[in-house]
Amino acid sequence: MTDSDNPLTAGLRELALPLHGDALQPLLQQLAGARIVMLGEASHGTSEYYVWRAALSRRLIEDQGFDFVAVEGDWPDCYRVNRYAKAYADSGAHAEAVLRAFDRWPTWMWANWEMVAFTEWLRRHNDTRPQRQAGFYGLDMYSLWESLEAIIHHVRDRDPQSLALAERVLYCFQPYGRDEQRYARHALMSDGDCADEVIELLLRLVHRRPRFDTDPEGDFDAEQNAHVMVNAERYYRTMMTAGAGSWNLRDTHMMETLNRLLQRHGDNSKGIVWAHNTHIGDARATDMRHEGMFNIGQLAREEWGREQVRLVGFGSHRGSVIAARSWGSPGQKMAVPAAPPHSWEGAMHLALGRDSLLPDLARGGAALHQPRGHRAIGVVYRPEYERGNFVPTELAQRYDAFVYLDETRALHPLHIEAAGEVTPPDTYPWGF
Repeated sequence: MTDSDNPLTAGLRELALPLHGDALQPLLQQLAGARIVMLGEASHGTSEYYVWRAALSRRLIEDQGFDFVAVEGDWPDCYRVNRYAKAYADSGAHAEAVLRAFDRWPTWMWANWEMVAFTEWLRRHNDTRPQRQAGFYGLDMYSLWESLEAIIHHVRDRDPQSLALAERVLYCFQPYGRDEQRYARHALMSDGDCADEVIELLLRLVHRRPRFDTDPEGDFDAEQNAHVMVNAERYYRTMMTAGAGSWNLRDTHMMETLNRLLQRHGDNSKGIVWAHNTHIGDARATDMRHEGMFNIGQLAREEWGREQVRLVGFGSHRGSVIAARSWGSPGQKMAVPAAPPHSWEGAMHLALGRDSLLPDLARGGAALHQPRGHRAIGVVYRPEYERGNFVPTELAQRYDAFVYLDETRALHPLHIEAAGEVTPPDTYPWGF
């Protein structure tokens, strides 16, 4: 049997379109009518994933009226980007300075030149439509201390009656020195935790809703930081036990945050999500389901229905990436070896051999519903153990569409310890 007779090869070739700047329209047509569009990535350190997600998001915001981008990032840091993009008072003079403030490891995920380009575009776009500005928010929940500090700053200025409670929460966590795992170990061993205080603070902020003259979203920001604290405290305690509990709690928080953002923006609002494929690709189409794990892509489909949710996966055959060799160590540029032929990326390389867009996987036939390995690189990556980075995936069940990139480049971080450079690369700002 020749390659062209192979059902998978034939199916991929029938679906695929060449990927270039003018080729997004077929995918945009597939996304039209959805209330939630999720755009994935196969690593947290690949330039093209950020650039193509930004290009798609720009078209969705401009042409289809999407209201915000919500990303796999911490709420306080991302909210500073939102303030800058909407030109709120004292929000910063340049996107680069705002993004350099992302100082939680791994800094390169959001403090990078690709994000500077998108943020500056979003600021210019919002300047032209002050009555309906597009936002930028974080879905994640790692920022226990940062969210507490933001709340104390808010209530000290605008709700002094709540300051004593906020400081009581601070004193509860203070003995652990901003070390979440130290807190979690103590809570597990002693049955003593700060959960009651954190929940009391959330309920008070929800009830009082302090007003902020210089920030139209200040009340929502304060309340969301309290939600982050409640779930982060629970997450770090859950993380000390085995099982899928901490993963599921994190993605449940992401889904709850997305729903709050949609509610905040009104009945007909629409949102874009940027997160790793492992979060946005339906977990039921992978081996995650055997571990009792779910993710935001699955939860969104279950809650909103497939017609209202579109999931777009990303992947590449080979290239380079920014990642760390161990947790907490500096990011570095690493080579990404060619994907094996039996993987989805290997099959696409053999069938297509070029950057391609697969806008409607449902039309791909039975071959696209068979499980194959699908590359997933996290913030920690060791190429010598590459075989362990492939997740068994039924592609047409996991995603509605797919962006395939034959060869990709490493992200361009802002922070010198990860980048080895502090100036924009020659191609900045990538057409924005």
